[in-house]
Amino acid sequence: MTYILLAVAFSVTVSVLLKLARRANVDIVQAVATNYVVAAALAALLLGATPRAAIDARATWAPLVLLGVLLPAIFLVLARSVRSAGIVRTDVAQRLSLFVSLFAAFAFLGDTLTGPKIAGILLALVAVACVLWRKDRGTAAQGGLLAPLAVFAGFGAIDISFKLVAQAGAPFASALLASFLIAMVLCWIAVIVRAAMGTAPVAMRSIGFGALLGVANFANILFYVRGHQALPDSPSLVFAAMNVGVVVLGALVGALGFREKLSWLNWLGLAIAIAAIGVMTTA
Repeated sequence: MTYILLAVAFSVTVSVLLKLARRANVDIVQAVATNYVVAAALAALLLGATPRAAIDARATWAPLVLLGVLLPAIFLVLARSVRSAGIVRTDVAQRLSLFVSLFAAFAFLGDTLTGPKIAGILLALVAVACVLWRKDRGTAAQGGLLAPLAVFAGFGAIDISFKLVAQAGAPFASALLASFLIAMVLCWIAVIVRAAMGTAPVAMRSIGFGALLGVANFANILFYVRGHQALPDSPSLVFAAMNVGVVVLGALVGALGFREKLSWLNWLGLAIAIAAIGVMTTA
């Protein structure tokens, strides 16, 4: 579970950075593009990765291309959702993707249901429902639901894609670097086109912010996939523990650091979420 806890911490760090990006006058497209340069460099330097093995394993091609498209796209949607709906709502929407992930784990990835897993999952769903509940529905509606819904669908697809890449047999480091490189190329095409059109000149502020984002993003994905590797027979445990953990920490950071309002029911949901993680850890 150490890997999952680290992944949770860095995932929330990414959300916080995206929350601060607008205040820092950062162009998010440039930041995301730089993020993948840094993430790819870290994968090569720290893991000794090359994309060759992933390319040679043909079963990884489809999920790798999907990851290359989804990773930068979800960053942009995540930034939009954090700005419009806040860290708490966005992290809840992001981690509600456990519905997609858990369905795939049991239906397609060979995971098996046990009593503790069922209990933990049910507790997790109750926790997420409690944290998501907001009395001021009008205010929530003004923040928009499309971005959080896109976050929900996108992260579910990313979870599944990472698991499929791992099951295809390509070395972890090679597959990770390949997905970063695909995302990097697509992002920089967008940056160059926008700069050439004069709509968003390249700014060092955005590049520097993107470098910091890249470190956090690399650590988040690294530890998340390491968690799957450490628990290869329990993808549902990894999915749920990661998702609920981010909900808990994200809610605390949003409430205490950014003064996002939480009701007593939301706080109850956080307590239930902690209990759910404990139950699932023993599964």
